[in-house]
Amino acid sequence: MQVPSNLFLNKIGKPAIYLPVCMIVWGVISAATAAANSFGGLVAIRFFLGFVEAAYFPGCLFFLSSWYTRKELGFRTAILYSGSLMSGAFSGLITAGITGNLDYKRGLRAWRWLFIIEGVITIAIAIAAFFVLPNFPRTTTWLTENERQLAVWRLDEDIGEDDWVGSEKQTFGHGMKLAFADIKMWVLMVLVFCFVASGTVTNLFPTIVQTLGYSNIISLLLTVPPYVLGVITTFCNSWHADRTGERYFHITIPLYFAVIAFIIAAATTKTAPRYLSMMLMIPGVYTGYVVALAWISNTLPRPPAKRAAALAAINAVSNASSIYASYMYPESAGPRYIVAMSVNCVTAFIAICAATVLRFILMHLNKKLDDGEIAEGAVAVGEAIPGEAAKKGFRFVL
Repeated sequence: MQVPSNLFLNKIGKPAIYLPVCMIVWGVISAATAAANSFGGLVAIRFFLGFVEAAYFPGCLFFLSSWYTRKELGFRTAILYSGSLMSGAFSGLITAGITGNLDYKRGLRAWRWLFIIEGVITIAIAIAAFFVLPNFPRTTTWLTENERQLAVWRLDEDIGEDDWVGSEKQTFGHGMKLAFADIKMWVLMVLVFCFVASGTVTNLFPTIVQTLGYSNIISLLLTVPPYVLGVITTFCNSWHADRTGERYFHITIPLYFAVIAFIIAAATTKTAPRYLSMMLMIPGVYTGYVVALAWISNTLPRPPAKRAAALAAINAVSNASSIYASYMYPESAGPRYIVAMSVNCVTAFIAICAATVLRFILMHLNKKLDDGEIAEGAVAVGEAIPGEAAKKGFRFVL
């Protein structure tokens, strides 16, 4: 669903309509979960919910990459993903509050109220988004002509080649073919997949924290600091990555902390070092993850159909790690969860290796560009619009 959805979004050029509509549909489906009375009905609703939600995150990444330059994209991606991190921090507490106060209110169980509230809030925010979100620079009608030309020029100046021009130039098959034929997309896919695989620890994070031996409420409270620290480090790291124009070390250095965290978690049962490892897990994974997401658009910037297909394909494959993740955390494996922590440690290390391979590939392509040669997936020197981009030529962000 994610690849055709992104290609369709690129084709119509109307994210301000498409993304809120997707939100409204999944909000309605989420609220409808409260009406499920059987396992089969619940499975059917969750299937359609996942089907519609699949369009949102890769669509947002593509939307951001259509407005911001390569040296602005990391921090904006961090802002986007901070919503997910903050929801992880406080969702448990919100759930506890609803469970404790709304059970059997108006004859409905607390879990039904949870889905109703989630759905209604989602729909309200989506409706508000209709009046706030722009489309692409060329399709946002409420911009003045000067504002529109400035937005287009910024992207031209950054890459040396025009971005989204018109729907007639956006083809489904061509963008997918270009993306799948580029070796850089497959390396990025391994990188992001291993990031998400390492981050699956967050799927059952409250369960892991509960093995510290505290009460349910205390355990839920203890899940908050790692997420808050993760948001802070994510903002700082992505801001510095944009400011310096560097990606590789901003991706790999946090991963070393993740590896250390997983080793500590698997090696000891003492409370203090185990909670230290939990404090490092989320920042260790997600601090570099948002920079890796920005690196996709940095590395595969043009044409937009290629970028859209790559973002969606990479995101879709990376989320496949959630299929097996829940089976690695049975209660019998606690409190150390040796298998899960070992797998997370290995995938984090593979992510470091993938980032290293990509860096060497991009360094090689940049050297070809320095020598005046044509490099695959790059804008050749002299093909850009007048300005600094034309003088210096396109270079991949390392």
